[in-house]
Amino acid sequence: MKMGIIGAMPEEMEKILSAIPQPVIEEYGKRKYYSGKWGNLDVVGVFSRWGKVASAATVTELIVRYKVDKVVFVGIAGAVSPDLNVGDVVVASGFYQHDMDARPLMPRFELPLTGKSYLPQGIYETQKGLQAVSAFLENTPSFRQQLEEQGMTCPKVVAGDMASGDLFISSASMRETIRRHFPSVACVDMESAAVAQVCDDYDVPLLVIRVISDTADEHASVSASNFVLQHGGDYLAGIVKQYVEGC
Repeated sequence: MKMGIIGAMPEEMEKILSAIPQPVIEEYGKRKYYSGKWGNLDVVGVFSRWGKVASAATVTELIVRYKVDKVVFVGIAGAVSPDLNVGDVVVASGFYQHDMDARPLMPRFELPLTGKSYLPQGIYETQKGLQAVSAFLENTPSFRQQLEEQGMTCPKVVAGDMASGDLFISSASMRETIRRHFPSVACVDMESAAVAQVCDDYDVPLLVIRVISDTADEHASVSASNFVLQHGGDYLAGIVKQYVEGC
């Protein structure tokens, strides 16, 4: 099996890419693709850049050129659910594009010419993701201690829906608007639903895992930047390593 691993920020992907043994590095579309053998898997890792178009272009390259059988997307996200705190982890159940609006031609949030507004993630992938995150946190007490020293005690791991759009959600009013339209959404980001749409088109299984970096409010930019610099790389690399070793 060949697995593609994507993240939208260099800070999210640096330690993941460095964990791929003796990678072959190729550049297409101004992105570097790291191919190698990681455990029992052939993997291709890549930093996609932010946003729906950038991530969609990158995952298409993984599917068409590299023939990956599965895609794993990891990164940070803003909490929409009031039950989530910084340091918690969301494994996707499904996806919405909160900025899609082709009215009056079709209903708001519907993906044009698909008849769909919601794209579910496979139950098997969600379960495997939950297992990997839980195992990582259980097996790394030193990392949990680092989180606790920053006030992130007992991080939760949950399955939930994700909403994506080409907007950085940085106010409580924006967050609550999304929550009102999508009551099931746990967190918000700028890529997941676009990657899900491409994977749905090509019938490629997808797993998305997001670590909560902020609460999608007026403090989001500072909180997200601090979190990804201090903890994001280690958190995401640890989760991916646990997932790969379990495959």
